[in-house]
Amino acid sequence: MAELRFDGRTAIVTGAGGRPSLGRAHALLLAARGARVVVNDIGRDPLTPGYVGAASAEAVAAEIRALGGEAVADVHSVGAEAGAAAVVQTALDAFGSVDILVNNAAVSIAASFEEMTSADFQRHIDVNLMGPVWACRAAWPHMRERGYGRIVNVTSGAMAGFAALTAYGTSKGGLWSFTRALSVEGAPHGIKVNAVNPGAFTRMIEAQQEESSSMLQFARANLPAEAVSPVVAFLAHEACPVTGECVDSVGGEVRRVYLAQTPGFADRELTVETVAARWDEVMAGTADGLIGCAGFDTSTWAIKPYRAASAG
Repeated sequence: MAELRFDGRTAIVTGAGGRPSLGRAHALLLAARGARVVVNDIGRDPLTPGYVGAASAEAVAAEIRALGGEAVADVHSVGAEAGAAAVVQTALDAFGSVDILVNNAAVSIAASFEEMTSADFQRHIDVNLMGPVWACRAAWPHMRERGYGRIVNVTSGAMAGFAALTAYGTSKGGLWSFTRALSVEGAPHGIKVNAVNPGAFTRMIEAQQEESSSMLQFARANLPAEAVSPVVAFLAHEACPVTGECVDSVGGEVRRVYLAQTPGFADRELTVETVAARWDEVMAGTADGLIGCAGFDTSTWAIKPYRAASAG
């Protein structure tokens, strides 16, 4: 097969300044294949505890340029509508177009539902769900005018339900639903919208897990961020054959994630007792286990104690 390239395409990758990070890996791969890249990252987030060091959009953009690629940095926050619009404007000012949008920026704070503050819960929705919404709204008219666009939303296996990740999983589950709905609206305009559930060693994992966590050790040894990026790049390519799909990409393992129904039963005179008596038919055909969990057995977690953002 001929090499899949992105010459002439402009890509925005949000949350791409960390090291290690998924966004940086995506930006580097797209640039290596010819894309002009807007590397977006706010840098240090004082409201998300546990992160070591600061991310740098400029450092990653400079890394791309040193390798012979084209890249500019952007430091606006997609968690606000104006910030997301500014990111898209950066792409237009620098390169004159926006063809690819990778919504990777996110926050993730591990804490039980009852101990997490309302403000921290809301931040997950603002950044992880509304951030992609605002970025898509800003990029959409430009993609529609050109009759072409590729949007890749970074979701998570946590949307299947992980302890201590209620806020994160909720925001990512909403993003998957957004992906599905937007793909339908984009189809007549040549805009394809898909999602990726990644699994990798990143600053986010380091921020959440104690050093003793076997999950952290496994991710560090076996799940490089770069192993996720080929799936993101394929979904961002003009050759992508699908829209509205979600794909797991974890340490070289790639699989489709989808909603399913069992055959169930039909009874137009339904009663509570009928439901109880025929419950096995409702459940027949369901699979055990959770989506997106390869390499992330929660029994191996050792989560750091929760420290609310308001605590500094």
